[in-house]
Amino acid sequence: MDKFKIEKMTLASLDEVMVIEALAYGQHHWSRDSFIAEIDNQISEYNCAVNENNKIAGYMGLWKIVDEAHITNLAVHPDFRRKGVAKLLLFNALEQCYREKIKYLTLEVRVSNSSAIKLYESYGFKSLGVRKKYYQNNNEDALIMWSENIFGNSYKKLFEEIKGKVGDLILK
Repeated sequence: MDKFKIEKMTLASLDEVMVIEALAYGQHHWSRDSFIAEIDNQISEYNCAVNENNKIAGYMGLWKIVDEAHITNLAVHPDFRRKGVAKLLLFNALEQCYREKIKYLTLEVRVSNSSAIKLYESYGFKSLGVRKKYYQNNNEDALIMWSENIFGNSYKKLFEEIKGKVGDLILK
């Protein structure tokens, strides 16, 4: 089983991140300058999942605004899909939110991305709306997904279940 550690995204990470970004999103991906701006952004937190060989397997961005966190992007290199990388990145985001007293998480996801929707639902996210023609490359709609208050008892119980499932993925 592959194991991963979570590290802050840095300028040195960007060569690998840009490869993953292009593989995940095609020609309509973020630019290197966009990532540089996010690394320097006071409200953002960008992290990478790194394997035993120091290869970046995936990354995730988060904007933290008062008591809400917005997941800006989450991508996993095709060689590492279905190995728990996205689960571990989401778990790490939840741990950050608990530490920083952030109550809610939100994101947009393509309506056609059923595997991502299933992942987010397993983390307690619910679809609470649609952004029509949100994606510029094909005018696809986006589901707007929200977590419940992560400090509520039911979510804390879910978090403990998630923690039990991702524990084996963490590189120590």
